[in-house]
Amino acid sequence: MRKRLPSGILAALLLSIGTGSPSIGRGAPAEQPAAEADPYLWLEDIESPRALEWVRQQDEATAARLAGPGYDALYRDALAVLDSSTRIPEVTQRGGYLYNLWKDRDHPRGIFRRATLAEFSREPVHWESVLDVDALAKAEGKPWTFGGAVWLPPENRLCLIRLSPGGGDAAEIREFDAGKLAFVEGGFVVPAAKSQVAWRDADTLYIATDFGPESLTSSGYPRFAKRWSRGTPLAAATTLYGCDAASVGASATRLRSGGGDIDILTEKLTTWTSRFFQILDGRLPALDLPPTAIVVDAFRGRLVIWLKADWIFAGADYRAGSLVLADPAALRGGTGGVELLLAPGAHEVVEKVGVTSAGIYVATLDNVRGRFQRFVAGREGWARVPIAFPDNGALTIMSAEPDTGEAFVQFESFTAPPTLYHLAAGSDQPQKLKAQSPAFDGDRFATEQHWAASADGTKVPYFIVAERGRKRDGTAPVWMFSYGGFEIALTPAYSGSYEDLYGAYGKLWLERGGVFVLANIRGGGEFGPSWHLAATKENHHRAFEDFEAVVRDLFERDVTSPAHLGIEGRSNGGLLVASLMLRHPELYGAVVCGNPLLDMRRYSRLLAGASWMGEYGDPDIPAEWAYIREYSPYQRLRPGMTLPPVMFYGTTRDDRVHPGHARKMAAKMEAMGYRVDFYENTEGGHHGSVTNEQLATRLARTYGFLWAHLR
Repeated sequence: MRKRLPSGILAALLLSIGTGSPSIGRGAPAEQPAAEADPYLWLEDIESPRALEWVRQQDEATAARLAGPGYDALYRDALAVLDSSTRIPEVTQRGGYLYNLWKDRDHPRGIFRRATLAEFSREPVHWESVLDVDALAKAEGKPWTFGGAVWLPPENRLCLIRLSPGGGDAAEIREFDAGKLAFVEGGFVVPAAKSQVAWRDADTLYIATDFGPESLTSSGYPRFAKRWSRGTPLAAATTLYGCDAASVGASATRLRSGGGDIDILTEKLTTWTSRFFQILDGRLPALDLPPTAIVVDAFRGRLVIWLKADWIFAGADYRAGSLVLADPAALRGGTGGVELLLAPGAHEVVEKVGVTSAGIYVATLDNVRGRFQRFVAGREGWARVPIAFPDNGALTIMSAEPDTGEAFVQFESFTAPPTLYHLAAGSDQPQKLKAQSPAFDGDRFATEQHWAASADGTKVPYFIVAERGRKRDGTAPVWMFSYGGFEIALTPAYSGSYEDLYGAYGKLWLERGGVFVLANIRGGGEFGPSWHLAATKENHHRAFEDFEAVVRDLFERDVTSPAHLGIEGRSNGGLLVASLMLRHPELYGAVVCGNPLLDMRRYSRLLAGASWMGEYGDPDIPAEWAYIREYSPYQRLRPGMTLPPVMFYGTTRDDRVHPGHARKMAAKMEAMGYRVDFYENTEGGHHGSVTNEQLATRLARTYGFLWAHLR
């Protein structure tokens, strides 16, 4: 579950990148732990005819219940927002071009395209097609989804393109020549797997992938990091390192900088801890870094390190959340040192870092509002240069070009459409490039930020977006969204942006008379590592308590009441809302639970679940299962409860969070006599959809469900 590291705000909803085999979970279900018999275990057999027939029947029943003019109008509005030609494209600068994947009615799977900065500044933009994903899918007879490109600097002519069949994490990787606009004949090709690849040089890759039997960890990540030379078979790649099967995985990369390249090998021990090595003259000397640190990049031959815990090195004390620069030699016990770049203030947290030749760009949050600065190295140390953008919104480093020092930054708020700015190298004056046309009438609505006191006294912030002057009498239909895990910060995001985090809520919810609430509960990253760690493992209940504190604050302010309050969460957020529903069902009028974890007794045995034990704990350890079972929805469900209406949605091709979670919970509830709506898209992976039409279907169904129960 990671936000725009490296790209994509939607990733904020998703569990940390899983890299298991694409076949995991598609055969017989994993062995059931010692526990009560599970009569719905067969629904974990993802593509079995029996399970798929059950899914088809559930989908048809849900579609029939929601059908009608109201659904049709929601679908039309959602698709119009998603297909809008004025959306700000999510661009990445490589060399002299800005690259972008664009989806619309003519290109439902997307067209990978490019334009020069000069051309991009014009209107309309003349884009050059690089790869038509729809045409490729048709020609090869596979439902390809574009998963990004890994470029070879500094020429940025060659890249490695990820193509996922059906939108899952597992992807085939092919070498592509952007000069010839064609795949490289006889070039690097990696079969479909959840691989990690990086260029070492033009003829060598660092690769971690599925190398066959016993090459994956129990989390489904590659165990072996290797070096692969051009013109040799993948099986002949040289092994650099192999981690234990109990670790999460291993990978290697080259960090490039003007002061020298640094090759790093990482063994991910748990969700939040790693062991770091430098690849140096055929050796792998360990780097003396705290296990929770993140190696961001390299700057002038030094490592840029993001600290997640306090660190004492060479007698100096560096606080959790800080950014530091470290000489690799010093981390190996040699000469050099560590230098502080940024120590965040009390309400400040680093959100994204962009390292370029012109300095280091840092986007931060200040009380969940975006701030931006550039750090420049001088004779007397680092100068912190604030760069002014509009206030009361979110800032995203869309692209920071390492060689030129240019950056592209997007600003958006709940009611202000995204605006893309360009920062020239060394400039402190962002230049407005493009602004998206409004997807709804934002002037009608106002945003407020409030704070609620949780059970232990912690103040928890939340946002309310509602029509100006609306009378508060407890009758407003409220759609409340939260997440509460994996150090993901939920920030203001516009309804109808290119990657719409909260799902076209402006047109489909606000303009129809609803109120939107976003809760920044613990477990997330809104206030740094400590905010996250406060709700992990045995303290995960604090995320629930924070959410419930916000709910009660809404009631006290007469914003809404239980009959009119609908809640939604996805992935870890799906676990959140399902747990909340069973803790206090009387608080909610409807629940939407997307791509969720629900069977916490078995989650660590399904797909990438073992990699999240650092977040939740290990259910096979009795002491840890003792606190997990207190909230595990699948185990806590009982017949005869008074529960609000619930909708589950997911995807058949989700190879990160097993679709069996939602399937089994829906089947168990239905057998107990509860009313359940269920929708499973056939492709889309953990992201939930491949085409705009698929996403519009899911949005129309979920908002239609909420409107049916909350008016």
